[in-house]
Amino acid sequence: MLYSANFHICGLPESNGYIYVVEANGGLNQQRTSICNAVAVAGYLNATLVIPNFHYHSIWRDPSKFKDIYDEGYFVTTLKNDVRIVDQIPEYIMERFDHNMSNIYNFRIKAWSPIQYYKDTVLPKLLEEKVIRISPFANRLSFDAPPTVQRLRCLANYEALRFSDPVLTMGETLVSRMKERSANNSGKYVSVHLRFEEDMVAFSCCIFDGGDKEKNDMDAARERGWKGKFTKRGRVIRPGAIRLNGKCPLTPLEVGLMLRGMGFDKSTSIYLASGKIYDAERNMAPLLEMFPLLQTKDMLASPEELAPFKNFSSRMAAIDYTVCLHSEVFVTTQGGNFPHFLLGHRRYLYGGHSQTIRPDKRKLALLFDNPNIGWKSFRRHMLNMRAHSDSKGIELKRPNDSIYSFPCPDCMCHVNESDDSRSSSAT
Repeated sequence: MLYSANFHICGLPESNGYIYVVEANGGLNQQRTSICNAVAVAGYLNATLVIPNFHYHSIWRDPSKFKDIYDEGYFVTTLKNDVRIVDQIPEYIMERFDHNMSNIYNFRIKAWSPIQYYKDTVLPKLLEEKVIRISPFANRLSFDAPPTVQRLRCLANYEALRFSDPVLTMGETLVSRMKERSANNSGKYVSVHLRFEEDMVAFSCCIFDGGDKEKNDMDAARERGWKGKFTKRGRVIRPGAIRLNGKCPLTPLEVGLMLRGMGFDKSTSIYLASGKIYDAERNMAPLLEMFPLLQTKDMLASPEELAPFKNFSSRMAAIDYTVCLHSEVFVTTQGGNFPHFLLGHRRYLYGGHSQTIRPDKRKLALLFDNPNIGWKSFRRHMLNMRAHSDSKGIELKRPNDSIYSFPCPDCMCHVNESDDSRSSSAT
């Protein structure tokens, strides 16, 4: 669908020009950061935002466009009172640049730049040229910003970014199926975000218990994904120190032990959100034994149902996101944008009272590596860890915290100007 420059005026002053955000790069939620920040910058500068372009990444390998993941029409309509949005730069402007995007002035902005930088440096060029590019754009806007900027971030993230119909329908179908399979728990289930894919294990440089095969697999994966990065002369990798610092991804076995220690038993319904687990047959066996009601999207849906999404990592992640969003408890086992966005979205959706478990991985490493610890002592530590996580459900945002993880008070104490502001619309 074409959204022209005059698609919505809604009392906004005349636009100062067009902003084209190139390379909203990375995975689903890094792209989401870029989109929300682009909305905030465009609104603050009274500019017209061109629908962001998703960069094809060698790791994610997903050619999806904005409309493949998000409902583009809903995005435009929800923001119509605040930001002009079009899907392409007008022909008369592109003629000045010989219809070549590379001829348009491109800003390379430092990470975490304050909004004042955009006003002082970007706006004059925008007024002069009437169109600019910003590439790359991930993490190019400070989390500490005035209320007008934060409000636009909130509006974009929690209201305007609704998944496209195919993605949303598939996600909601899996939510329904999880609730049906959780009848013994009143339809309630626990979602677990597990990062134990081959690329994550390789990038961590941690050593697990796979022996020579694991070492050979990880060496090959690191060379494929990050050629030469880990084999530079003088680079020293200390897997033991990495583990003690809480930076190693938890194994499926460790996740199972942690959850059992926290009081979740065999009758707990679990939805596992993950990519392809490294050496899955061996690594998943103990987790499945501890939690026989565990489900994944591949177990809940048929190959035919998942076929339209299977080769698109961001669309698959969006399905996982939807199922995790509506779980009774969400458990994160590794840092990253996916759990950080879910943490904030669940706080927003459930008024700050969502149950999210963020384990202390430094403490976990010490406990798992202690050969003398008994189950009773381990369980006590796990119950304390769970209680501590639950107590942080309504944390307030501090100046440099991410508004996408800490939506209170900026996103939760104001009424947005938009006509339609359903709290769950971003899913």
